[in-house]
Amino acid sequence: MSQSIEDGPIYMLNALWFKPDGGEQAYRKYLRAAQGVSAKYGGKKLEAFVPDFEMIGKFDADLLFFVQWPSWEVFQNFINDEEFLAVRHLREEAIDKSLLIRCRKLG
Repeated sequence: MSQSIEDGPIYMLNALWFKPDGGEQAYRKYLRAAQGVSAKYGGKKLEAFVPDFEMIGKFDADLLFFVQWPSWEVFQNFINDEEFLAVRHLREEAIDKSLLIRCRKLG
């Protein structure tokens, strides 16, 4: 029997393109501001990666990382939390473009 996305942990892949002239530093400010809210909901930032060589295709993001959430419902609660909504503008001020992709582990 396959597991439904609502049944267990989810992993949100974040790919970010920072604004020039301070976007990366501004994003760090956002991470500090959102850290407490994320922890309240069990969000765990996993390892971060910087792409350094494109083997096939074009992908020029500045930063890649996963955040693990206990469930899809918990993630939805996080993004609707008033405390998160109050700092979300910091993220938007720091990045030009982003991809947020919901993932699950195979198996």
